[in-house]
Amino acid sequence: MSILEMKVPSPGESITEVEIASWLVKDGDYVEKDQPIAEVDSDKATLELPAEQSGIITLKAEEGEVVQVGQVVCLIDMDAAKPAGEAAPKAENAEAPQAEQKVVEKPAIIQEAKKEEQPAATSYATGTPSPAAKKILDEKGIPAAQVSGTGKDGRITKEDAQTAQVAAMGTPSSTGGSRGSNTTKLSVLRRKIAARLVSVKNETAMLTTFNEVDMSEIFRIRKQYKEEFAAKHGVGLGFMSFFTKAVTRALQMYPDVNASIDGDYKINYDFCDISVAVSGPKGLMVPVLRNAENMTFRGVEANIKDLAEKVRSGKITVDEMTGGTFTVTNGGTFGSMMSTPIINPPQSAILGMHNILQRPMAVDGQVVIRPMMYVALSYDHRIIDGKESVGFLVAVKEAIDNPVEFLMNGNERKALEL
Repeated sequence: MSILEMKVPSPGESITEVEIASWLVKDGDYVEKDQPIAEVDSDKATLELPAEQSGIITLKAEEGEVVQVGQVVCLIDMDAAKPAGEAAPKAENAEAPQAEQKVVEKPAIIQEAKKEEQPAATSYATGTPSPAAKKILDEKGIPAAQVSGTGKDGRITKEDAQTAQVAAMGTPSSTGGSRGSNTTKLSVLRRKIAARLVSVKNETAMLTTFNEVDMSEIFRIRKQYKEEFAAKHGVGLGFMSFFTKAVTRALQMYPDVNASIDGDYKINYDFCDISVAVSGPKGLMVPVLRNAENMTFRGVEANIKDLAEKVRSGKITVDEMTGGTFTVTNGGTFGSMMSTPIINPPQSAILGMHNILQRPMAVDGQVVIRPMMYVALSYDHRIIDGKESVGFLVAVKEAIDNPVEFLMNGNERKALEL
């Protein structure tokens, strides 16, 4: 018998353990070579584990179990023949004997009509509240006719009125709603994200500066060229290409924003690897646009589209999310008006985009309505001073306010490769 031991491969440098997020096959199933058999979570991404050979699989790890890189997680019997297709299951009621219907006679005592209970004797006191009860009912607007009296001759007592008051108002501990709870273990990825975010808050001198940008020109350009751009390049002309190019321009003007700190040393990069935050089924991930400073509008849009599809389908690799010198995140897609984004370590700064609102603005002494967006730059004050951070954000603002001059060299069609 030839048994293959499948071990957890290394998803990337410095990763020593992963979590079995889910098995895509059952114990005893026949699997084909290269068939995805499991999804594993590392602290950077969710990856598929393909079968190395064909055969009958025996699982050696449970869903949710944390396993070490190189640990055996399943066995594959390569000598096992592929089972023939199973016969279709029989119809549920095809040959099932009909359940025998039994008629059980009720005991005579149940079948007999109950004797009518004699109504209690009534008097002038029946349904009449006592003075204390009347005060409570009047204060709460509860009709006496709706309250059953338990006092002598059916009189409504103070206790009856208080009970009716509680029933009418409800109590904090009895809301009538569900009070269940559900406890689930955080994935390795989510636990790692949580640990990194806490470390950023504790280990960096994080500060945030704000500004606002006028999206009028970008709206005009997109409206004028979006159909021609999509027809020629096969991708849409979105906001991210404008912001990515504005960011790379500003990073080259203020290189300390494109740096990281390592102990007593500052590392400056002569390239702009832009991490773009993308929301996926496993949470927020940040694939990287390599050398974004050299990309065209079409190149940025095509690369972002490709990376976003990989994130949402779970096909993103660790290498595609490793590195990055600066991050751009767009909370506006979820409706955020303003926020203070958290730095993505070991980077030293992150730009937060937000939603676009039509707001009255003073332009040349006149009040006009413009599509405006707040932008936020969170930065590590240990290596980025206020002058650089504010100057960087102003450079982003002037490029977004006037993209034709600062991002397109005065030629829209040439910049869009039309």
